[in-house]
Amino acid sequence: MSEFLSRRSLLQAAAASTAVLAGPALAQFRVEISGVGGSQLPIALPDFRDESRSGQAVAAIIRADLERSGQFQIIEAQPGLSESSVPVWSEWRTRNADALAAGSVTRLADGRVDLRYRLWDVVKGVELGSEALAVVPEDVRLAAHRIADAIYQKLTGERGVFATRMAYVSKAGGRYSLRITDADGEGGQVALASPEPIISPAWSPNGRELAYVSFETRKAVVWVQDVQTGRRRKLADFRGSNSAPTFSPDGEQLALTLSREGGSQLFIINRDGSGVRRLAQSSSIDTEPVFAPDGRSVYFVSDRGGSPQIYRIAVGGGTAERVTFSGAYNISPVVSPDGRSLAFITRMNGGAFRVSMMDLASGVTQQISDGPDDESPSFAPNGRLLVYASRSGGRDVLMTSTLDGRIKAKLISTLADVREPTWGPFAS
Repeated sequence: MSEFLSRRSLLQAAAASTAVLAGPALAQFRVEISGVGGSQLPIALPDFRDESRSGQAVAAIIRADLERSGQFQIIEAQPGLSESSVPVWSEWRTRNADALAAGSVTRLADGRVDLRYRLWDVVKGVELGSEALAVVPEDVRLAAHRIADAIYQKLTGERGVFATRMAYVSKAGGRYSLRITDADGEGGQVALASPEPIISPAWSPNGRELAYVSFETRKAVVWVQDVQTGRRRKLADFRGSNSAPTFSPDGEQLALTLSREGGSQLFIINRDGSGVRRLAQSSSIDTEPVFAPDGRSVYFVSDRGGSPQIYRIAVGGGTAERVTFSGAYNISPVVSPDGRSLAFITRMNGGAFRVSMMDLASGVTQQISDGPDDESPSFAPNGRLLVYASRSGGRDVLMTSTLDGRIKAKLISTLADVREPTWGPFAS
């Protein structure tokens, strides 16, 4: 297991200097995609004409986004087309492409970069849409993600998540960093750097704040930080441990775990730190709370049944209901945006930790991941993908997966171990 101090290690233990937003992240990622989906739309997307002028591999970013979604099969295409081209439909049909996108990049006189693209339905031989985006050079990657989102939505009818953000914790050379990156793990900023552990980052519903636990004062303290300005405030610094923060769907409250009354117990607190109230009355260890999307209940982990399992309780309190029954050790719950599915970590008989997915209506559960030490699952805001931390090649890495586990993408760090990912919301 990684030497990271993680939420899981804190749970196991219970059972037995700062920097604001700055500069590019030290770790850069590349995407490795594996697996084959059951039904994928074949799309050709050659390199954009003159994309080297942008300083980014624009088409490669879009292709990786689409492929990672599990909805598309990328058809190889040589450069040469642009948004002003007239496709030869018979050629692309012979290549078995159902859709085609092409574009170009131009440097404008004011220093901005102009990206243009066009999307076609090859089967029907018609145009589906086009767009032009003029951005500063630093936003070319974001523009590429937005193009991928537009293509995804046009072809699937659902909103894409490629222009959203992730937060995660990295560790390099004995130093911890809370990073905010693109949804593919690239780019990004350092929100917090410290020689002491940082764990449990959680986005506010509007994406403007991050709550997290920092040990910079040599104890677990919950902070909330504005991701734009870097300003932060202590939310919970009570006697004992303060951990596992999560925002309510309206952003006005947080659930968290406090030991100020002895043991690890669940509490609700207003976003300004007022109104602290205990959620559950239990002599057991209760931790890792997460709100249901409707805000009416909280899922959490408790050993009240003898081993860590996932339970649900109304926000107003009352009797907790057990949710997981398969397996002797289930932790780290997270509910899908539509409220229909629960992702969590289960310990297998051989000792490996894997991501599992439960249909909350039927209780049917399936294993999603296949690593030896997976943790911290988080849903994409459209509910179609998961990100989680894993162990591969002696490194802690990030993985994304389709909900059926068929298509996985490894986001590989070359300079740091990475854990505790959390997928941000759609931009408000």
